[in-house]
Amino acid sequence: MPIKTVINAAGRSVPLEINGQPAIPFKGVGKHKPGGRKYSPPIPACSDYPDDGNKVVGSLEEALRKCGLSDGMTISTHHHLRDGDLISNKVFEIASSLGVKDLIWFPSASFPCNDPVIKYLDDGTINRIEGSMNGPLGRYVSEGKMKGTAVLRSHGGRVQAIQDGEVRIDIAVLAAPTADCFGNAKGTGGHSACGVIGYAKADYLYATRVIVVTDNLVDFPCFPMEIEGNYVDYVVVVDRIGIPEKIISGTTQVTKSPDRLLIAELTASFLVKSGILKDGATIQAGAGGTSLAIAVFVHQILKEKGWKSKFGFGGSTKYMVKMLEEGQMGFILDAQVFDLDSVKSIENNPNHVPYPVFNAYNYHSKGNLTSMMDIMILGATEVDLNFNGNVVTHSDGYLLHGIGGWQNCLHARNVILPIPLFRDRIPVIVDEVTTLCGPGELIDVIITERGIAINPLRKDLIESVKGSGLPLKTIKELKDEAEKICGVPQKPKFEEDIVAAVKWVDGTVIDVVRKLKTM
Repeated sequence: MPIKTVINAAGRSVPLEINGQPAIPFKGVGKHKPGGRKYSPPIPACSDYPDDGNKVVGSLEEALRKCGLSDGMTISTHHHLRDGDLISNKVFEIASSLGVKDLIWFPSASFPCNDPVIKYLDDGTINRIEGSMNGPLGRYVSEGKMKGTAVLRSHGGRVQAIQDGEVRIDIAVLAAPTADCFGNAKGTGGHSACGVIGYAKADYLYATRVIVVTDNLVDFPCFPMEIEGNYVDYVVVVDRIGIPEKIISGTTQVTKSPDRLLIAELTASFLVKSGILKDGATIQAGAGGTSLAIAVFVHQILKEKGWKSKFGFGGSTKYMVKMLEEGQMGFILDAQVFDLDSVKSIENNPNHVPYPVFNAYNYHSKGNLTSMMDIMILGATEVDLNFNGNVVTHSDGYLLHGIGGWQNCLHARNVILPIPLFRDRIPVIVDEVTTLCGPGELIDVIITERGIAINPLRKDLIESVKGSGLPLKTIKELKDEAEKICGVPQKPKFEEDIVAAVKWVDGTVIDVVRKLKTM
């Protein structure tokens, strides 16, 4: 029997049921109000744990067995080890060897190192993934090969889903660069240091069972602790939790592309001429090559004008660390780090503070850090004429990225997307985005190498840059210019089958990804 669909407030056809559970269609920004109380895990008994506090067991398999690993369970992992992760895949290798089936993998993100889980999707060990997918994993899902329906959430949406009981984690397997026998753990120290492990906070607070896996066991107490041992069931010591050279991954070099450098320069100029960048401004920028170039320009402006950013929110890079060290930034509040300079900074600088997304992004909480941010620099795979944004699929329709913190960051005071007008001769600005991830009312400025488009809703910004000499254009003019150069690309063709649901920050369904027609 086909699943009933409705048109949501964004005009997208979405299901009323996902993986056998009721789904709420997107109602509009700020329209959905949660009810009830937060989910809570079962009450544990202290008498079930060792009197001496030593929770170390012999292997990950032993820990999983003791946690009662069985069919249909939800297993969570975090992504701070990035492409160097040696633990997540091991969980499903063990599960497969034990004959366990239909697990739900609930990662905070996945990386190319996780592509081997495809074989566990094939053999039925894993039913579905509720988390980001890219590369071969994204292709696998886009082609309709996964048994269950994928669910894509932002980092904050993941926290919301856990605390609201939408997702109930049976076993959280949390890799930690340093831990003690009681289960206290942190992201610094040892040869697998990743800086912070704040994405694991919701997991250890709400999971029924919690396993900490470390390759650097230290004497009690492991301090400062990011994971608190009285929430941990078992500790496992292994030779390596991650490959150091791949833990610090992603684009950590400033772009050398003349077009991208021009975008960065235009962005910095816009920030100054609009008055957004000022003394005391709060800033978040990404780790891509263009974003890093923007950070360099912003740092230079702050120094020249004698200004100081009140705080920056990470993922941090060496460019943000430099602002902190040279006095142009008061604090870095950090959810993840992207390079070794940031790892060292968070170990040694008291003004570089671990700050989990549990505190920063959760939309069902008493306030969000992002609403306090003056400047938010983001990217997108596509933007349409209504300023709607897409970050999960490309113009070919394949799942390409996770949402990350992108949706949550849209709630900042000024959201700016510095993006190229086209990539690989394919226009980035389109009539309608392939997949809707964020409503256009929350995206304020599009900056390309060929001009700047300000959302008509932001009359204040439009007024602030009148007579500035900036190359201001309408978004339609930018789209027409891209198509004049590249032509109009052929749109991907989809079947009716839904392979993934895209959740908004409040847990409602904003869009779906359908199975791609490959012939």
